[in-house]
Amino acid sequence: MNSWPNWKIRAWATATRSTDPDQNTVIEWVGQTPDREAQRRRDAARVKLEAHGRAMSYSVVCSRANQGLNAPPVRVEVDLANGLPAFTVVGMPETAVRESKDRVRSALLNSHFEFPDRRITVNLAPADLPKGGGRFDLPIALGILAATNQLPAQALLQTDCLGELALDGGLRPVRGGVAAALAAGREGHRVILPPGTAERAAQVPNTEILSAPDLLTLCAVLRGRHEGRVCASAEPAPAASSRDLGEVIGQHAARRALEIAAAGGHNLLLVGPPGTGKSLLASCLPGILPQPGPQELLEILALHDLQPGGSAPARRPFRAPHHSASAAAMIGGGSIPQPGEASLAHGGVLFLDELPEFSRHTLDMLREPMETGEVSLARARCRLQYPARFQLIAAMNPCPCGFAGDTQRACSCTAARRDSYRARVSGPLLDRLDLQLRMERSDAGNLLGSTELAESSAQVSERVAAAHALQWARQGCPNASLQSADLMHHCALTAPQRKLMESAIERLHLSARGVHRCLRLARTIADLARQPHLDEAVLGEALSYRVDAAAKP
Repeated sequence: MNSWPNWKIRAWATATRSTDPDQNTVIEWVGQTPDREAQRRRDAARVKLEAHGRAMSYSVVCSRANQGLNAPPVRVEVDLANGLPAFTVVGMPETAVRESKDRVRSALLNSHFEFPDRRITVNLAPADLPKGGGRFDLPIALGILAATNQLPAQALLQTDCLGELALDGGLRPVRGGVAAALAAGREGHRVILPPGTAERAAQVPNTEILSAPDLLTLCAVLRGRHEGRVCASAEPAPAASSRDLGEVIGQHAARRALEIAAAGGHNLLLVGPPGTGKSLLASCLPGILPQPGPQELLEILALHDLQPGGSAPARRPFRAPHHSASAAAMIGGGSIPQPGEASLAHGGVLFLDELPEFSRHTLDMLREPMETGEVSLARARCRLQYPARFQLIAAMNPCPCGFAGDTQRACSCTAARRDSYRARVSGPLLDRLDLQLRMERSDAGNLLGSTELAESSAQVSERVAAAHALQWARQGCPNASLQSADLMHHCALTAPQRKLMESAIERLHLSARGVHRCLRLARTIADLARQPHLDEAVLGEALSYRVDAAAKP
C-alpha cells in the first residue's frame, strides 16, 4: 500500500486519542486538495501510526481469475473492522471460493500466524466477474497477513498470487498458471505460484516466477529472510505418439497423402477395410510435423494447463477422442467453459477413428473451428474463445461390416444400410476434408515382410520442414490457411490449366470451397516438388484426392 484512504486515516487518528501533533494533524488534511507534500505528510503519519502499534486494517493483493487464456486481473481487498468476529467473502464467489475462509483460517493458525479476532470482509473485484476454484486461498491469506501487519504490504507490490491452501499451510497446484503468467508478464508483474504449477509457468519468457512449498516459507521469502526459488522449466511430457512411418507396410498412396497433409496443414480422410493401417498412419503424423514456434508452443502449453493433470507435450499434441464423446467434450463446455478436444488439439492433430460412429451433431460442430481456427463458447455469465487450429485426420470403413469393395471378402450389408452409414457424415463436413483417399489391402508378400525399406519419419519430416519453410517465407502461413484473395496470386493458372479445372468442377461437382481447397492442395504438392508454379500434373494429383472416397465403390 502506497497510501491510506482519507476516511481510514481519520478513523485511525481518532482511535489513537494521542497528543502527538503529527497524529492530530491527520484530521486537518482530510478534504484538502492532495499534492506531493500532502502525500508525503500522510505517508509519514502512517509510518508513525504503525510505529505506535496501530496495525493496518486494509490491504490489497493482486490475483488472476481462470477465464480461458485471458486470466483477467482480480483485486483481493481485505478489510478488518471492529465488531463480532465474522469472515465474509463477496464479489460473485462460487462455492469453492466461499469455502476458502475455512481453509485460510486453518492454514494461518497451523502456520503459527495470528488470526484476527475481528470482522473480516474480503472483496474480489471486479464484482461482476465469476470467480471459481481454490486459486484465491493464497491471496486472501496474504491479504489478511498484510492487513494485520504480519507481512509488509510493500512485499506484495507488482505481484500476482495464485494457489490453493491445505489445512496445514501447504500450497497445492491450481489450473491456469501458464495463462496467469502470460498476462502478468505483459503487465510487468511477478507471479507467486505453488509447486506443480510454477514449473509449467516457468516456460513463459520474461516473467519472474516464485514458488514455495508452504505459506510459512513463502512469507519468509517475501520478508527477505529466505531465498526465493525461481522455478526452472518443467520437463516436457513424453510425446503422445512415437510411431514411425517405417512401420507402415506398403500403402504408398496413403504415405504420399499423409506427407502432403503434413506439408500443407491439410485435413485428411482415410477410407478402407479393417486392418489396412488407417490408425497407424494417423498416429505417425505428429512425428513428421515440424516443431511448433515459441508463441504456438505457449498457446499449446496454456491450453493443456487448463486441464486437470495437464502437462507440456513434447511435440505437437495428438488427440484421439472415443466416438462416444459428446459435443461438449469435443468443443468445450461447462458453466465456466473449459476447452474441449478441438482446442486441446490446437497446433497438432485431432484424430477421429470410426468417423460415422460419432454423433452427427458432434461432427457438424467441428465445421466452424475447421474454418476459423477457434472455438467460441457463450454462456450467461461469460463468453470465451479458445484457439483450435488443428489438422483433422479421420478414418472410416466403407460400410458397417467394413468390406464393401474388398477384393478378398464379400460385403454383407444391404444397399440401404451402406447409404445410411455414409449419410452419417454430412456433405459440408466432407467438403472440408482436403484429401480423401481409399485404402486397399496390402499384398500378401508385403505383409510377410518386404525387402524394400520404407522411408522413416525422419526422412519424410525433412521434406515437410522444407515445404513449411517455403510457405512461411512466401506467404507467412501454411497453404491450408491461405485466404481466397491470395489464391489467385500464389496459385495462378494458365489457360490450359483453367480448362482442366473447369472440366473437373463439372465432372466432380465441386463447390466453391472445394475448388479453393483443391488449389491449396496443388500448391502444397508443388512446394514439395520445389516447383514455383503449378502444372497439369500437380493439378491432376490434387483433383484425385477430391474424389469422394466414401462413395459407393
